Amino acid sequence: MCDTMVALGNSTRDGNVIFAKNSDRQPNEPLLMVRVPRQSHAKGEQVKCTYITIDQVDETYDVLLLKPSWMWGAEMGANEFGLNIGNEAVFTKVKQGPEALLGMDLVRLALERCKTSTEALHLITDLLAKHGQGGNCGYEKQFVYHNAFLIADRDSAWVLETAGPYWAAERVKDVRAISNRLSIGKDFDLAHPELINYAISKRWCRSEEDFDFARLYSNHLITRFSGSESRHQACRARLQTEKGQITVETMMEILRSHDQKLGSKSPFTQPALDSVCMHGGGLVGDHTTGSYVASLGKPLDTYWLTGSSTPCISIFKPYWMTENRCLFSEEQEQEALDFWMLREEFHRLVLQNKVFQLEEHLQKGAELERTTLAEVASLGAKIDPRRLKAIMMKAWQEEHKLMHTAVVRSRPNAGEIRGSLYFKRYWKRQTEKLGFDSSSRS
Repeated sequence: MCDTMVALGNSTRDGNVIFAKNSDRQPNEPLLMVRVPRQSHAKGEQVKCTYITIDQVDETYDVLLLKPSWMWGAEMGANEFGLNIGNEAVFTKVKQGPEALLGMDLVRLALERCKTSTEALHLITDLLAKHGQGGNCGYEKQFVYHNAFLIADRDSAWVLETAGPYWAAERVKDVRAISNRLSIGKDFDLAHPELINYAISKRWCRSEEDFDFARLYSNHLITRFSGSESRHQACRARLQTEKGQITVETMMEILRSHDQKLGSKSPFTQPALDSVCMHGGGLVGDHTTGSYVASLGKPLDTYWLTGSSTPCISIFKPYWMTENRCLFSEEQEQEALDFWMLREEFHRLVLQNKVFQLEEHLQKGAELERTTLAEVASLGAKIDPRRLKAIMMKAWQEEHKLMHTAVVRSRPNAGEIRGSLYFKRYWKRQTEKLGFDSSSRS
């Protein structure tokens, strides 16, 4: 479960393309931040994706990946050319295939091999035709689905939605959001050559005039229970309302937003499947395990990362694809895991009502984020690498200090999970599985 958005330069305040995504997955699944440099590869070399091995290319580009810890592929990310891609689980009537490429593998392959959104669109559809998509995507339990993608560069964006080998693509004109549902209907710019014929052969429609991709190919029952309609509408409404004035802060607010039906109730006492900031704890649904905003364009591409679950209590920090040590290499998996786990322990302590002076902590985090946003906004056209490094290191170091202090102070405190009996048991069980014992960790 996820939500992904883009606003092209004609819809943002500063003229940059702004891309954003929440990754909603099983709550104990770490989402790691990884930087993989540009690399040359020998002729005939192959690459092992999550389940299958395919031919490698001569050169792969420098990429920033936010990836589930056990997968080769990524939920979202960017490359050195400003190409950004995020994927969504979608539920269709087309039968699931055998183990092949996962949607997350396709995200990484396109980022490593493409420079533009159009190039990435064609590569993904070519890979689908050659290798197919399929395999378990779940961390602790079986979960299979097809995929949709939002693909953006500094000038353009595409939505690509798939159902097995079939697909349709729509060029983004201004703003667009996708969620866990097919959203391309009668109007599309490109499509699989047999997309309409297959629907007719299955008697889903009688003719080309009756064709509607989302209506005909969707598994409407599973789609309904995904909570995607509420989340998709919330993202779309906010983007449409603020079109022309959308900023990085707008996207952060959307990623942190909760469904209005919650009212004054806390998402830390009940699940929030219908919220863009998804909270687990119900029979159906996942939890937001990582959040990401990208501003593409002048003076340079800037990425804002939480490196943690639950964006409503997290801090976005700036990242530039310069030479730096803020993120982790693929060889530093344990360090990347430790980074996510510290912040996840903070989330579990919040659930247990153990965080001392939580509101004060959140205010300090919000002030750090506001200060950093202002510093980044003040950067001129001429970029000083030393200033970039100083802004970045200060933000990441201060966030780490804030989170570490809160966790250490909160571990010995008394507290309990609130909510329904099922909700309390759900989070108690998840926290025990993750190995947290907040009364004894040091």
